[in-house]
Amino acid sequence: QVQLVESGGGLVQAGGSLRLSCAASGRTFSIYTMGWFRQAPGTEREFVAVISRGGGRIIYTDSVKGRFTISRDNAKNTVTLQMTSLKPEDTAVYYCAADNRPWDTIILSQAAADWGYWGQGTQVTVSA
Repeated sequence: QVQLVESGGGLVQAGGSLRLSCAASGRTFSIYTMGWFRQAPGTEREFVAVISRGGGRIIYTDSVKGRFTISRDNAKNTVTLQMTSLKPEDTAVYYCAADNRPWDTIILSQAAADWGYWGQGTQVTVSA
């Protein structure tokens, strides 16, 4: 079991930046692949970024490439999503997720329903 708590959301103007953090507790953090997802009102939860257990492999959804950066610190049990050049369409509740399935299995579908552990979410609102 792992417990996840997100922080860092808020209201920002378009073009601005926010840094989301996810603190993990419970079993050994480094055994988990970590991901960020987001869900806007009336939409399904969508994949944003994923980082492997050691941090050496990273994948982003196309809409955030070049603007968002995912990173992790296994010594501090944290994963971070640095968001820059924010756009109104980035407005959503952002969720941290963890899973201990093999990397190749996780990235095959990137479906939110397949991930094992979730935080409570943090709201990000980008005004035009």
